[in-house]
Amino acid sequence: MKRSLERNRVWIGLGGNLGDPTLNLKQAVSLLEEHLATELVLSPLYRSEPVGVREQPWFLNQVAYFDDNLQLGPVAILKLLKEIEIHMGRVPTVRFGPRLIDLDLLFYENWVWESANLVIPHPRFAQRSFVILPLMDLEPDLVDPRSGKSLSQIRRQGIGQFTQCVKVEET
Repeated sequence: MKRSLERNRVWIGLGGNLGDPTLNLKQAVSLLEEHLATELVLSPLYRSEPVGVREQPWFLNQVAYFDDNLQLGPVAILKLLKEIEIHMGRVPTVRFGPRLIDLDLLFYENWVWESANLVIPHPRFAQRSFVILPLMDLEPDLVDPRSGKSLSQIRRQGIGQFTQCVKVEET
């Protein structure tokens, strides 16, 4: 089967609130760049209050994008994200609980995809200020292929339940 030469833009959410979150995000970015053989474009860092389990430290979050030059596809990229989480020492706990590192596949170009293990765009991205705000720093006119709305429209319309989120660093 001949593969397309098309390169798809991939958007990833990174976060964590255990150990040294700044160092953990840097390590995750380094591992991603190594495995993907490309440099990631990074948003500024954001500090955000926890969602769900409130009795835990605030999170440090960031969004990154890259072009899928290796033509891995979304399923292989999700597998890589989970392998990096395990490699870095993430241990499964309660849903929305504290974590050393969390890597989420947010968008794969303009695909809409649903399977048992993966939904693209990420099903809760529009409800997360710690995803919307860093995405907007990188590409405010990015369009959610499911709703047809830009990130700016989603934020302006107040879609979803936004938590406190503060930019902590310019990149």
